[in-house]
Amino acid sequence: MGADVELGSSARAVQEALRRLGYGNRVVAFDQTTRTAKEAAEAIGCRVEQIAKSLVFRTSEGQRPILVVASGKNRVNEARLADHVGEGIERPDAAYVRARTGYAIGGVPPMAHAEALETYIDRDLMALDAIWAAAGTPHAVFRLTPEELVALTGGRVVDVT
Repeated sequence: MGADVELGSSARAVQEALRRLGYGNRVVAFDQTTRTAKEAAEAIGCRVEQIAKSLVFRTSEGQRPILVVASGKNRVNEARLADHVGEGIERPDAAYVRARTGYAIGGVPPMAHAEALETYIDRDLMALDAIWAAAGTPHAVFRLTPEELVALTGGRVVDVT
């Protein structure tokens, strides 16, 4: 599974961040894209709901970045998210995502961002034994547990669908 593909600089940065934080999770890269939850699940050989997709939003008034880590099978209910955040939210453009996270859309990991992001975690992920998250590029992922996701991100577990 992806073991023969060399990690790019962004994926190596995620691997190093995991090590610095005391985690032994291994980043793996694939020839094929893992940009969407469906593509990632096919490449890994897992179920779509096991993909922890990192979605960046911004608040309408303060323009602050909000990260939602959602199950690959779920669509984020933006009105519900706005209730959690306390103000309206919107989808930012790719330049905003890269500036705030340090990564391109499709490869945003749940941690190791350019700046601290207020993070919300989809409650549905907590029912799974293992999940897979993007690791800095649309070709790299790493396996973790829901508990590790909460610890790594400091995120709040909420209903987002």
